Amino acid sequence: MARIMVYLDNCVYNRPFDDQKQIKIFLEAEAKKHIQRLIIEQRIDLAYSFINRFENSKNPNSSNKSAINSFFTHAALYIDYTHAANVGSRAIKIMKDGIKTRDAYHISSAIEGSCNYFITTDRQLLNYKTTETIICNPIQFLDYHEEEKDG
Repeated sequence: MARIMVYLDNCVYNRPFDDQKQIKIFLEAEAKKHIQRLIIEQRIDLAYSFINRFENSKNPNSSNKSAINSFFTHAALYIDYTHAANVGSRAIKIMKDGIKTRDAYHISSAIEGSCNYFITTDRQLLNYKTTETIICNPIQFLDYHEEEKDG
């Protein structure tokens, strides 16, 4: 069976640093931490891209930025500027459906990397439909992963 490849957008990377008083945020943060363990244990693969790096470079919290950059070292795949033409042309099509520029680049990068799952906590992105990757939040991903593991 082929390994599962996931792509996390920057809101997921930052979820554990958000205010954990809201139960939804707390549960998504815990799910993200579990996904992180699965990646570190090499039970699933991580892809990330130049847009992840760009957005993280703008992170105002230097310790959060550093922690996220360190986690990128666990990635199995980096979608870099050599893929920019494909990623860009696909992102333009995605933006026509009302998705913001950086978010479109994230989705396009996940598709370029043949990711099985694009994981986000952004409601607008969770409502976007594509047949090229499954878009879900961290909690939904864990449900999908358990089903695949058991099935």
